[in-house]
Amino acid sequence: MSDHAYNYTDGTGANKALEVNPPTAAIDITTHGSDWLWAAFSLFVLSDIGMATWMWLRPRTQRVLHLLPIVILTATSVAYFTMASDLGSTPITAEFYGPHHQDQAGEPATRAIWYARYIGWTLSLPLLVLEVLLGTGMSATELSSALFMEVVFVVAYLVGALVSTTYKWGYFTIGTAALLYVVSYLVGPAVAAAGSIGTDVRKVYIRSAPFVAFLLLLYPIAWGLSEGGNVIHPDSEMVFYGVLDLLIQPVFLCAYLFQLREIDISRFGFAPRQVIVTEKIAASA
Repeated sequence: MSDHAYNYTDGTGANKALEVNPPTAAIDITTHGSDWLWAAFSLFVLSDIGMATWMWLRPRTQRVLHLLPIVILTATSVAYFTMASDLGSTPITAEFYGPHHQDQAGEPATRAIWYARYIGWTLSLPLLVLEVLLGTGMSATELSSALFMEVVFVVAYLVGALVSTTYKWGYFTIGTAALLYVVSYLVGPAVAAAGSIGTDVRKVYIRSAPFVAFLLLLYPIAWGLSEGGNVIHPDSEMVFYGVLDLLIQPVFLCAYLFQLREIDISRFGFAPRQVIVTEKIAASA
C-alpha cells in the first residue's frame, strides 16, 4: 500500500475533510467550519429532495414553478459539498491586517477564497431572481436585464475576491451597483407588473420580493467583512453566507411556492397549453 494512502473509515465518525484535503491558505476554515458546511449541505439536499417530491404531487399544470427551485438547490448542494470537503478554494494574499483583522497568520498572509461558492451563485442567484420575476408576467426582455445584472454582481465579486490589492474595491463597487439594479427591479417595475395580473398575485409578490431584496443587500456586507476586509474568520464567513443562502433559497422558495399553490400559473403566461386544454376537457367530462 502506498505511503500516501489514507484511512477514510476509521470508525470514529469524525470529520476528516481537512486531513484528507489540507487547507491551502494561512487563513482558512477549521474543522468547525467544515462541520457547519456539512450541516448546511444536508439541509440543501433534503430541501432539494423535498422540492422534487412536492413537484410530483402537484397537478401537471402547476409544476413549472417547481423546476427552477430544483435546479437552484441542486447547484447549491454541489457547491456546499465542495466547500465542506475543503475543496474549491484558492489562497489569495489578504489586503488588510491589524488588530481588527485576521492577523494571527502573520503578514503578509493568504486567505482562502472559495471560488466554488461563486460558481454555485452564478447558477443559483440569477435563477432565483428569475423564479420571483416569473410570477409577475414580465416580458423576456425585462427579465433578461435583471438576470444579466445578477450575473455581473456575482462575477464582479468573484474577481474582486481574487484581487489582493485595493483594486478589489472597484469590482466590489461594480458588483454592488449591479445588485442595486436588480433590487430596484424587484421592488419597482415588478410590483406593478404583478398587480396587472391580479390583486391576489400582487399580494403574494409584495410579501415575497422585499424579503429577497433585503437578503440580497446583506451579501455585500458579508463580502466586505470576509473576502474584502479580512475582518471575520473564514469559519464565521461560512456561517454568514450559509445563513443567507439557506434563507434566500430553501426557506424563501418553499414559502413562495406555498403562497402560489392556489393560483393558476397559466395566468402568468407560461404554463404548458396542451396540458391545460387536456385537463380542462377531463374536468368537464
